[in-house]
Amino acid sequence: MQRLTWFLIVTLVLPYFGFTNSPATSDHVRKVIIDAGHGGKDPGNLGTRRYKTYEKDIALSVALETAKEIEKEFPDVEVILTRDSDRFLELYERTALANREKGDLFISIHCDAVDNNSAAYGTTTYVMGKNHDDENQVALRENSVILLEDNYKEKYEGYDPRKPESYIALTLYQYAFQNQSIELAQIIQNSFKNDVGRRDRGVKQQPLYVTSRCSMPSVLVELGFLTNSKEEDFLLSLLGQKKMAKSIATSFGLYKSRRELNSLEGNTTLDTKRIKENKSKKQNSKAIFCVQLSVSGLKKPVNEKPFSALRNVSVKKEGRLYRYLQGEYNAKPKCDSALTFAKKNGFTDAFIVAYKNDKKISLEEAKRLNQ
Repeated sequence: MQRLTWFLIVTLVLPYFGFTNSPATSDHVRKVIIDAGHGGKDPGNLGTRRYKTYEKDIALSVALETAKEIEKEFPDVEVILTRDSDRFLELYERTALANREKGDLFISIHCDAVDNNSAAYGTTTYVMGKNHDDENQVALRENSVILLEDNYKEKYEGYDPRKPESYIALTLYQYAFQNQSIELAQIIQNSFKNDVGRRDRGVKQQPLYVTSRCSMPSVLVELGFLTNSKEEDFLLSLLGQKKMAKSIATSFGLYKSRRELNSLEGNTTLDTKRIKENKSKKQNSKAIFCVQLSVSGLKKPVNEKPFSALRNVSVKKEGRLYRYLQGEYNAKPKCDSALTFAKKNGFTDAFIVAYKNDKKISLEEAKRLNQ
C-alpha cells in the first residue's frame, strides 16, 4: 500500500504541479521517437494466420520507413527508433529511452485485431486517457506484454494490466500534453483517410502504458486490422507499408510546422505586458495569491476561450509546462472570490496558489507573510 501511494504521488501529483524530471524545451520539434510495437518473443497479433508475418514485422517495417521519410524531408530533425530489428523490448524500456533521449514527440506503431469479427477494418490513433468499458480490450491487449517480462510486479510497482485499479495511475500522467497529443492524432487520422483512402475510426483515448509514461506528446497508431484479410493484404504489401509510413511522416511535418508557427507568433497580450511592467513592483511586495486555472504542455493564447472569460490571466512557463494563472491578490479572501468565479466559468479544477518574488510558496507561508 505504501509503495502504491508513492507511485500515485510520483505519477499523478508531481507532474500536475509541474514537478517532472523532463528537460526544459522550446516549442521546436527537433527530436522524434518512433516506436515499432512488440518484437522478438512478443509477435503482437497474428492476423488471419494466412501468413508467417505478424504485427511485430509490419510495425517494424512501417517504423523504419517512417524514420527514413522524416529524415529525408526534415534534415533538422533527429529520429530515434526504439528498435530497428526483431528484438523483444520491455514496455518501460521504450518510454525510458524516449525520456532519456529528451524527445519532443513519441509515435508508437501497431496493427489492430478483433476476435470473431473479420469485417472490422480501418485506422485508429490513440492518446492517453480514461478507458471505457466497450473499448478497454485495446488497453488490455497492448499492455499485456508486461506479463511476458521477468519480475514485472517489481519493475512496474505492482501494476497489473489485468486489474482495472492499475489504470488509475495512468489516466492523468499525460494530462499536460493531452492537447498536443490529440492534435497530432487527428492530423494522422485525417491523412490516413484523405491521402491513403483508409477508413477513419477516429481518435480515441485509452490508458496505454507505452504512451502514458512519456514526458512529451505521445500517440499510438493502429494501422489497420490484420484480422481483416483485405486490410492484412494491404499492410503486408510493400506499397501499403510505404503509403502508411509516408502518411505518418507527412502528418509529423504538419504538426511540427503548426507547433513551431505558434511559437513564432508568440503570445504577446496585454496581460503579459502588464506582468513585465509590474515586475519591479512584485519584487518588493509581500506574497501574492493567484487562481491556478490549469497546467498544460501546450502554450495557448489567453485572449481566446476558455481564458477570455476571465480578466488578468497570465502564463508562467516552468520546464516543459505552462501554468495558467488568474489575478494577483494580496489577501486570500479576495482570491477565494476569484476562485469561485473561475469555477463557475468552466475551470472546475482550479485552486489557489501563492508566490513571493516569482517563487511559488505554500499558502500557509503566504498568509504568515501578509499578516
